[in-house]
Amino acid sequence: MLSVGDQLDPEQIGPLPSNTILVKRAPQLELLKRASVCITHAGLNTALEALAQGVPQVAVPVSLDQPGVAARIAEKRTGLFVPLKELTASRLSLLLDQVLNDSTYRDSARYFQKVIAETNGLSKAADLLERAFGLASEDQQLLGCAHETEI
Repeated sequence: MLSVGDQLDPEQIGPLPSNTILVKRAPQLELLKRASVCITHAGLNTALEALAQGVPQVAVPVSLDQPGVAARIAEKRTGLFVPLKELTASRLSLLLDQVLNDSTYRDSARYFQKVIAETNGLSKAADLLERAFGLASEDQQLLGCAHETEI
């Protein structure tokens, strides 16, 4: 499945393999639950969503923070990356084979899946924002401070 978003007309893509499904939008979280690997532009949201599902990645960073995210994917052994200017079909195929056939990448992705699940980051972020804006009760603020010192 190839999701191209709203910025690209699917007609501009050109010929694709017959088993390719091309869409503007896809239910990414549901697809990641079934995926063996995620080919990504290394946007932080996609990288974290893939890790939250324990899915290794092949990253092709395009701009902004994506090269840094891709480097972390490789450094943490949750996948591999290739710079966009070095991307070829054969290079992508090689990277996919490596990620799919070396259990290190899946094992590392599953390790971070567990870490993400145990961290409860959304709740922590909400607590931090509530405290920063003075919306948390005094008890919640004290509990939050005590919890932070444990980490």
